Amino acid sequence: MNEKQVLALGAEAVAMAAFDCGVQALYGYPGTPSTEVFEKGEELFSEDSNRKAIWAPNEKVALEMGLGSSYLGKRAMVTMKHVGLNVAMDPFVNAAMTGVHGGLIVLVADDPGMHSSQNEQDSRFLADFANVPCFEPTTIQECYDLLPRAFEISEKMQLPILFRLVTRLSHARGVLNRHISLPLTNKGIVPDSDLNNWILIPAYARKQYEKLRTKMDKIVSQIGDLNFLSLKSEKIGVILAGQGKANLDQVASEVPELQNYSQLVVKAYPLDEGLIKKLSAHCDKIYVFEESYPYLEDKARLLSQKAKIHGRRDHTIPFAGELNPLVIRQTLGFEIPVPFENIDDLPIRPPRFCDGCGHMDAYQSLNQALEKLGLKGHRVFGDVGCYTMGSQSPFFSIHTCVEMGASVGMTLGAANSGYSPAIGVIGDSTFIHSGLTSLVPFARSKKNVNLLIMDNRVVAMTGQQVSTGHDELESMLIGLGMKKENIHVLSPLPSQTAKNTEILMEVLKKDEPSVVLFRRECVRSLQRGVFKKQKDEAQA
Repeated sequence: MNEKQVLALGAEAVAMAAFDCGVQALYGYPGTPSTEVFEKGEELFSEDSNRKAIWAPNEKVALEMGLGSSYLGKRAMVTMKHVGLNVAMDPFVNAAMTGVHGGLIVLVADDPGMHSSQNEQDSRFLADFANVPCFEPTTIQECYDLLPRAFEISEKMQLPILFRLVTRLSHARGVLNRHISLPLTNKGIVPDSDLNNWILIPAYARKQYEKLRTKMDKIVSQIGDLNFLSLKSEKIGVILAGQGKANLDQVASEVPELQNYSQLVVKAYPLDEGLIKKLSAHCDKIYVFEESYPYLEDKARLLSQKAKIHGRRDHTIPFAGELNPLVIRQTLGFEIPVPFENIDDLPIRPPRFCDGCGHMDAYQSLNQALEKLGLKGHRVFGDVGCYTMGSQSPFFSIHTCVEMGASVGMTLGAANSGYSPAIGVIGDSTFIHSGLTSLVPFARSKKNVNLLIMDNRVVAMTGQQVSTGHDELESMLIGLGMKKENIHVLSPLPSQTAKNTEILMEVLKKDEPSVVLFRRECVRSLQRGVFKKQKDEAQA
């Protein structure tokens, strides 16, 4: 391929690199800010019948499928957001133990500032925990350029690699030079000599763990050139990683004094700790700019014999929230430009349901049913999805949102503790993602437990990807133990609100498990013709 310039998001740059590196299999579960990696990859992979891009029911399944492709010697990439890595931790940790065959990249996009997430989680700690390398690009070009190196290390060291983005980089847009062109890779199936590596019974697992631990020092030397130290005359130093470097570079373009600061720039982990020792021996004080937990800062505090370390631990940088150029200016004592002095005074624009969304009609029926039953103020367990906005004005219909699938387990737990009627709300995709296993004891509980599934047939919040179990929910519910007569399918439309309210009232009076499916296609997917397009493609 001749070098080609394109305009791309950081997320799209990773997808382009995966295609250009000869990746054959792409798996993922949608979650902002990682979704665009898969969607761009899916677009590119559709041009080649030998490549597959498949949405999985959840991140654990996606990683397991990626591991299966790796076992056959194919390069594979798996995409998810940071909380999705929690779901995939079992195969993630154990993939480091088995090792990989074909290169395997686990693309994780963290969300500092919680733009669309329940927490600010730093996936570098989980890479550390699993004993796998982690790559962290700073620019859109690095999103592309670092991926082939990550695949190279993955195959050379036989380890999965965590490739970490954050929201700002994933959704930033810039010029990208595409300059790689590799054929589809195929190392062949795992050879007989390595078969025991993939069988984690204790006798083999102990040996694999010892082997894994011996790899760490080798990895440091393999990636050492990606991290570099620059010592300057000024006795002030900065440690920079990922978006921290991007933000400081922006400030440095306007503040010449920063050019005299010593810098340690980190793009890959584990880090050679000798670099921190050299920087701390040279400087009197060091500022650590990283997203979002004090991962490098804690190492610097541990290793520094002379320099005073400033960052989140000493509250020089706010512990919660996203790094940005203004935070860096304030931290280093530089003047704030006038246009940004009152940036915190900008009005907040809360999210809202799309016009015509069926979730609004479902919540209207739920609220009316509870009020008519004398249960106004009754607590309802919610879940993760665009229907979570039902917790806000004007509905105030759900009262919890913890993690994917929690509503089913929490509803059953409340019922077991005497709460009646116990009610949970979950989306169809979230139910398939993490609610299925909880429904097994739910269906057999003989309690007044009620699950409302908001079935709009898509993963609406992240861009209307087709739900992996659309049109199959009733058969799934029956297979998991629900009685057919206790499964109710309702249409959340304004004209059906009164009827739906009456049905809900009857359901909530029963001392047995019930599931109500509020079924109506997402208005946005309907406008985009998502299912029409899917049908046309199936017939082509």
